[in-house]
Amino acid sequence: MRAVVQRVTAASVTVGGEQVSSIGRGLCVLLGISVDDTQKDAEYMVRKILNLRLFDDENGRAWSKSVMERGFEVLCVSQFTLQYILKGNKPDFHAAMPAELAQPFYCSILENMRTSYKPEMIKDGVFGAYMQLHIQNDGPVTIELTSPTGPADPRQLSKQEKLQQRKEKTRSKGPSESGREKCSLRSKQDNASSGEEGDVSSEREP
Repeated sequence: MRAVVQRVTAASVTVGGEQVSSIGRGLCVLLGISVDDTQKDAEYMVRKILNLRLFDDENGRAWSKSVMERGFEVLCVSQFTLQYILKGNKPDFHAAMPAELAQPFYCSILENMRTSYKPEMIKDGVFGAYMQLHIQNDGPVTIELTSPTGPADPRQLSKQEKLQQRKEKTRSKGPSESGREKCSLRSKQDNASSGEEGDVSSEREP
């Protein structure tokens, strides 16, 4: 799972010329779910987003308070294009979780955020819709997060597997180690094959 977290003074989502969600000071989060993500990845991402120290404290000391500690808002928007693999200059989105699976999974992440913080402080966009985001980045401050599952690029996975095998061989030779608000998700009503945000299958090559 990948996320782009931006510290903002304001952010909003518009669909078809109508504003559907907005926040004041806080975080705007673009979240991309991969086909390999599990609940463990979701829990990691929620914990990191809500606890990132991106804000000043009451005395102006930088990088000392989280969005929860300051009582600010979070706007979370599904962004499958974060799960890209470049093929030349063209992005490929086969690593993204299909929309029919990603929607309930994304909904559960929002519910987790609301339960961990305050339901009224977590806003979202419209899953599957063609959205316009208006973001006033504060700083600018932008943080990229990747959950422990790692990249979906087969080449990267192969490297990780080889590294893990070497670690296991080293361990086998050495001494043993010890002690070491209800989801308000909205669905797009338009044709699902339009190729807009959330319709991953239409963005992929056969």
